[in-house]
Amino acid sequence: MSALLEVEDVHAGYQSGVDILQGLSLEVVAGSFTLVIGPNGAGKSTLLKTIFGFLVPHQGTVRFRGKAIEHLKPHAIKALGISYVPQEINSFPQLTVAENLAMGGWTLRRDKSRLATQLAKIYDIFPVLAERRTVLAGSLSGGQGRMLSVAREMMTEPALMLVDEPTAGLAPSLVNQVYALLQTARRSIGSTILLVDQNVEDAIAEADDVYMMNLGRIKAAGPAAAFPPDRVRALIQECLLG
Repeated sequence: MSALLEVEDVHAGYQSGVDILQGLSLEVVAGSFTLVIGPNGAGKSTLLKTIFGFLVPHQGTVRFRGKAIEHLKPHAIKALGISYVPQEINSFPQLTVAENLAMGGWTLRRDKSRLATQLAKIYDIFPVLAERRTVLAGSLSGGQGRMLSVAREMMTEPALMLVDEPTAGLAPSLVNQVYALLQTARRSIGSTILLVDQNVEDAIAEADDVYMMNLGRIKAAGPAAAFPPDRVRALIQECLLG
């Protein structure tokens, strides 16, 4: 299968001369659920921010569908078919569920018919959001808030969804719901998923391919089956012990 996303020898960081990503390379195959794991400070979230254009690498290339995108702004990257779901619940608490979804479809605002079609599709996929469409987003439960965050990004039917630590701070009972949301996005609109998550064991069970990062580089990579719990624990221990 062909690579939808290619990250090649990328060096990037938040301050000049201080790289968080230090020559990182990876590929995400079209249609896959790809997981990035690693200890705190490995650079996982920095990777997603670099792909989405919040950070500009000073070396290396990011290609989406074969096109270099590393110098594009986030709005231009989103227009190409990439969406970003941050760790924080990504909604406007003082707007209703329906208004939040409309904001997610902002690029469709001039095509009222398509916007209405997308809203109807989201409501069909997520009946809970249909039932609560007039409710303020700030009054949703934690699980429903995550659902709205994912649904907002699904409004434009992105080819690739970058998802940063969606289970952080959630009760264990909600974790499986979050993964089900991502699999729903993958199944219903055909999105490829690139997920960063600390909930390693559960996330690997959802993944096709896994990359383990440490200190801004790839330490190990392969199919999810090559990352049983004992190997993951050994790899993380190696990272922590240097």
